[in-house]
Amino acid sequence: MAAAAPLPVLILLLAVALLVPAADAIYCDEDDCYDLLGVKQDANASEIKKAYYKLSLKHHPDKNPDPESRALFVKVANAYEILKDEETREKYDYAVAHPEEFFYNTAQYYRAYYGYKTDTRSVLIGLLLIVSAFQYINQLTSYSQAIESVKQTPAYRNRLKALEFERTGGISSKKKGNKPMDKKVEDELRNEVDLQIQGVQKPSVWNLCGVQLILLPYLIGKLLIWQICWFWRYRVKKSPYAWEDACYLTRTSLRMPANTWQNIDEFTKEDLVMKRLWEKANMERHIAEARRGSKQRRR
Repeated sequence: MAAAAPLPVLILLLAVALLVPAADAIYCDEDDCYDLLGVKQDANASEIKKAYYKLSLKHHPDKNPDPESRALFVKVANAYEILKDEETREKYDYAVAHPEEFFYNTAQYYRAYYGYKTDTRSVLIGLLLIVSAFQYINQLTSYSQAIESVKQTPAYRNRLKALEFERTGGISSKKKGNKPMDKKVEDELRNEVDLQIQGVQKPSVWNLCGVQLILLPYLIGKLLIWQICWFWRYRVKKSPYAWEDACYLTRTSLRMPANTWQNIDEFTKEDLVMKRLWEKANMERHIAEARRGSKQRRR
């Protein structure tokens, strides 16, 4: 004797059995869309359109105030909306031919009528805007946290006191002694202090991925022109490197970020550039000197 099916399985089978008969009813309820329009299943788009116009003239609420006629007009209009579109009509025909695939047919129906029919380009643009917004917020948060951390350091407080001493000539500082700085004065001085934090940049819309993508053709063209000019000036004409180009070669040889290079004092920059570190032998000599200096400091 076969084992009895578990109760949950029986409930599931019963639910499916109740739902399956309605598989083709998700489009036109219990009616057949073709029968509502009075056309055959192989009718073309022109025949379907003519049938709809004929029935709409007869059952439109403006033409026929009868409540039953109004309800029939709603069904006819719904059937026409389903059959006039080739994709929706194909899905309806499939649902009629395969009523056992209720869940698939239901999913196709809701996807066709309630799914977002948005242009792919609009979706990509919207996604790019969202990503850019999150990127800017993340940069702003990181920068604000870094600024607040620096403001808590003694070095920053000393810079404010030195600036206050410079502005007042030391008069107010002598009167105050060790009293804390006035809040208003401190805020004014903070606006004058330009904080340069290594590894952290101020957030800028020009660095956002969305803006960079829009400017990509311009940036590629600019890079190509720069490469051509570089090749002509320094490879063909053998001209000496300009200061900015020498700085660029030095920075890339040291694998140093641009913002880090900007924070270096001019004397150190000049010393590094004069070493011509973009040449392999000079770079090896510089590394060896740096290692010797590091060992001497450890002793």
